[in-house]
Amino acid sequence: MSAPPPTPVTAPATTGGADVPERTLGQLVADASRDLSAIVRSEVALAKAEVKAEVKTAGLGAAMFGAAALFGLLALVMLLIAAAFGLVALGLAGWAAFLVVAVVLLVLAGLLALVGKSRLSKVTGPERTVRTTKETIATLKAAGPHST
Repeated sequence: MSAPPPTPVTAPATTGGADVPERTLGQLVADASRDLSAIVRSEVALAKAEVKAEVKTAGLGAAMFGAAALFGLLALVMLLIAAAFGLVALGLAGWAAFLVVAVVLLVLAGLLALVGKSRLSKVTGPERTVRTTKETIATLKAAGPHST
């Protein structure tokens, strides 16, 4: 003899006595799933809108930094030319004044390159990560394959 067919689980009506058809558990789960999906979609849309606004602001800020760097570079060139003309005003020949400024710039560039090289030579690899990775590999090899 077979068991009677299962009766659907229903949610109690909450409308204070009005005749509202009771919904099955499947319908409630489907509604909850649909609502959750709608919430996730709206949260993703909100995140996209916020990120878009932030990226626009960051891009504008980066462009302003780029323009500031360009104007700073142009100002530096003008100051170097002014320094050379200042040496000319002190009685140095024009070619010699510009040569002095160029030599000073080359010496400064050489010093910066040497300092940068010494700083880069101090950079080491991720020693702790390499050590712990080797320890992990050794531990896994020692443990052997898992039997399931």
